[in-house]
Parts: sequence; structure tokens; C-alpha cells
Amino acid sequence: MDWKIELIHVPVSDVDRSKDFYVKIGFNADHDQVVHEGLRFVQMTPPGSACSIAFGEGLGLDLEPGQQNTIQVVVPDADAALAQLRDAGVEANGVDEQAWGRFVTFDDPDGNTWTLQELPDYSAQG
Repeated sequence: MDWKIELIHVPVSDVDRSKDFYVKIGFNADHDQVVHEGLRFVQMTPPGSACSIAFGEGLGLDLEPGQQNTIQVVVPDADAALAQLRDAGVEANGVDEQAWGRFVTFDDPDGNTWTLQELPDYSAQG
């Protein structure tokens, strides 16, 4: 049986500002629905991802905006990802070289931290 992670909630303080930010860095705006007054659900998907993020109003999340720092996304090229973020006006930390990958980090407007990882080329080892 497959288990697939399909949705991760990201706590934000300003839904429209966050939606604009994620669109600016290339996410697809899948849904933006006001279910009723006080309940709004926004779902966005990074390019090429099977997993989306969600945020909104009235979702009952336990995290405060800026506390999400556990999302790690695999990218094919850390340098290209860094360039794309900087071209979009995002302050991103340069590539951190480690034996287990190359990493770029950035924060969304609320301070939620994202980590992008370029995996090592395991086929070139041993």
C-alpha cells in the first residue's frame, strides 16, 4: 500500500500576501475558496510536486505564523533554485554544501522557513 503526502498546512498571517508570494516563486494557485465568512481555504502546489500546501483563515491550525520550519523540498539544481528565488526578489541563503546534498533556505513573508535540497548524485559514488 502506498502512502502519499499530499497536503501540508503552512500558518500565515495575511492570506493574500502569502498567495502573492508563493505565486511569485512559481507555485500554482490550485484553489482559493471562501467556504463561509471566517473560513477560507487556499491550496497551492510547487512546480512538479505531488504535494501541495494549504493556508487560509479559520482552519484551526495549532501553529502560529512563522513557526513552520520543517518543510524540505527536493530540487534538481540548488544554484538554479537560488537564482530563481533571487530573481523573484526573495532573500534566500546561498548554497550550503554538505555530504548529503546542497541546500538553499528562504523564508516566506511570515518567516516560515523552507529548505530546498539538491540530492547528491549517488550514481557517481562507488
